[in-house]
Amino acid sequence: MTLRDERGQALLLLVAAMCAALVAALVLGGIARGLGAKGRNQQAADLAALGGARAMRVRYGRLFVPAVVNGVRNPQHLERAAYLAAARARATATARLNGVRRVEVGFPDGSTFAPTRIRVTVRDPAVVEVGGQRRSAPVVAIAEAQLAPGAADPFATRPGEYQGPLALRQGKPMRPDVAVAFDRMAAAALRDGVALIVVSGFRSNAEQARLFAAHPDPRWVAPPGTSLHRLGTELDLGPSSAYGWLAAHAPSFHFVRRMDYEPWHWGYALNAGSTSVGFGDDGRAGLPSFVPARYAAPIAAAAQRWNVSAALLAAQLYAESGFNPAAVSPAGAQGIAQFIPGTARSLGLDDPFDAPRAIDAQGHLMRDLLRRFGSVPLALAAYNAGPGAVGACGCVPAFPETQAYVARILGLLRGAGDSDGLATGLDVRLVR
Repeated sequence: MTLRDERGQALLLLVAAMCAALVAALVLGGIARGLGAKGRNQQAADLAALGGARAMRVRYGRLFVPAVVNGVRNPQHLERAAYLAAARARATATARLNGVRRVEVGFPDGSTFAPTRIRVTVRDPAVVEVGGQRRSAPVVAIAEAQLAPGAADPFATRPGEYQGPLALRQGKPMRPDVAVAFDRMAAAALRDGVALIVVSGFRSNAEQARLFAAHPDPRWVAPPGTSLHRLGTELDLGPSSAYGWLAAHAPSFHFVRRMDYEPWHWGYALNAGSTSVGFGDDGRAGLPSFVPARYAAPIAAAAQRWNVSAALLAAQLYAESGFNPAAVSPAGAQGIAQFIPGTARSLGLDDPFDAPRAIDAQGHLMRDLLRRFGSVPLALAAYNAGPGAVGACGCVPAFPETQAYVARILGLLRGAGDSDGLATGLDVRLVR
């Protein structure tokens, strides 16, 4: 082979390599433009979902306002269809302001009486050039947002702090009945060689505000208005060597460990009921108008027997089954109160489709959950997601179904003119 031949072949190889590099650059450029379009579509979908959810947030309370007042249509009431239409319009307009045109808006829980979730799908194609040819490639972006219990104010279970008389133990204030129960428990502990120390008792919202200002981390200090210590039922106990004794014996004295991760925090549950955590039957909370007449007596009986708000039980039944005693969920929950068979058996309920007995079991379970968690939102979350999930985080778990469930029930409870207060308890957040 001559030197000229070798040079010719080298030239051909160089030209081929350059062509391959050029094609690769064109392809990579097309891919990059496609990825850029994907990013633009995703951003537009995210912003549209958030915009739609904000439209839902400002209108959410109006779903629960009475449609008719004194025989006259109430202009503050908003029908579900209008509520969803407003959210759809806001999401679509936001997507188009961000340069996309093919937008689909849906509501994953749109069949419920108070939807809290919105899903936006953007399908604008990406146009890329490969080898001088313009090609259109589908680029799909999906975003979902929802109304969820706020992080700073997770449906703070007001009516505020305990206002009654206080007793002191080791210089720490607490409700008088809590003090008597603590005396009995401390005496029993001392007989076993354990000296209990009261580290903290009742704390006012003002005191909690000072603590939070000094340590503004909600993982360690509850924001003001949300700490259970404001109820006068909660005690932080020590020393750490007493935690084992407390875990074994405190429940015998009607103290419950509120959160799995706080072995020092014990709440007195015997006389708490639901009145002390917000939605009690204190002469104001009767049966709501949406309760079918045939279920009024069973709900009232369960509320009286288990010391749980009748309005709370009624709102929960509405959210669970729409008062349908034959309801069966895809997950196997049964009856008007939607019990899983194992849970029903643990409460002595043989037939979840027996509505009066199921309502009584619902009252029993809610009494137990209220006593354990000391909070209506947390008790509702535990009813839906299980007490383990709530105890593990001390919060309404970040499950879209559970957060929507809690929002709907509290919306019903607060629907009588407190829509602004409800809205401030809801955050808008992306979940997908």
